[in-house]
Amino acid sequence: MNLTQAGNREVLELVPARPASDGDGVRLLRVFGGENLTRFDPYLMLDEFGSYEARDYIGGFPSHPHRGFETVTYMLEGQMEHRDHMDNVGVLRPGDVQWMKAASGVIHSEMPKQESGRMRGFQLWLNLPAAEKMTPAAYKDIKAAEIPYHKLDGVTIKAIAGNFKVGGTQVTGAVTGLSTEPGYLDLDLIAGANIRIDIPDGHTALLYVYDGSLLVGGAKSEVSNGHLVRLSRKGSLSMAALEPSRALLISGKPIGERVVHYGPFVMNSHSEIEQAIKDYNAGSLTQNAQ
Repeated sequence: MNLTQAGNREVLELVPARPASDGDGVRLLRVFGGENLTRFDPYLMLDEFGSYEARDYIGGFPSHPHRGFETVTYMLEGQMEHRDHMDNVGVLRPGDVQWMKAASGVIHSEMPKQESGRMRGFQLWLNLPAAEKMTPAAYKDIKAAEIPYHKLDGVTIKAIAGNFKVGGTQVTGAVTGLSTEPGYLDLDLIAGANIRIDIPDGHTALLYVYDGSLLVGGAKSEVSNGHLVRLSRKGSLSMAALEPSRALLISGKPIGERVVHYGPFVMNSHSEIEQAIKDYNAGSLTQNAQ
């Protein structure tokens, strides 16, 4: 893995998060997803969910299927319970991460474990290469205390996944060793803080500002709360905080394969999607691992 030290990544695209609804009426912000997903490769979707109003989240995400990708759920506030067909049960609390490899098939639910108070977090969909789409499903809970934590000059970093150099400091996340080499950092910057992050050349890099505002890249593009930037694929990422700010840095090795998706299924061809639907309707979605 070649971590570059030279040049700046620049902003190629600014994407505003848009209001949406999913599950049983859960109100959220869809940061990206839908069509033309190749520009985010290997990622498929990022949602931010969060509200002080229980009616916005209380319906949760009742039992539903997935095939062909991984989901990464990161909680900032509140509690959410996961249950799946493999008899996994886990409660996500503030700072926790759930990493679920749906692969050949998972049927699970994600339901709030609270009836009042704020709930806030993110769900990221990470594609799997064709060679891994029909491998066995897997599930991992990562508690907040297990996630590496770094405090640098004016910047606090939670390292969920990947390997980075941040201002000369090696930062390694709780999850490594996957074929798509996902990187996932939660960055908390005080006003005026500057940071430079080395990302492997050729990797997709996405930055979602969810609080505050940042100047990003050599051209110092201003990115405010509720916006994602897609960055060029060479160079390091530099940013400066205009005010106290928080952002997610998400990076990964592009897969470069065709993406065909239909609701909760993400495969490489329409025939594979049709097979996933048939398997789910026949009750065999979770029995087809290779």
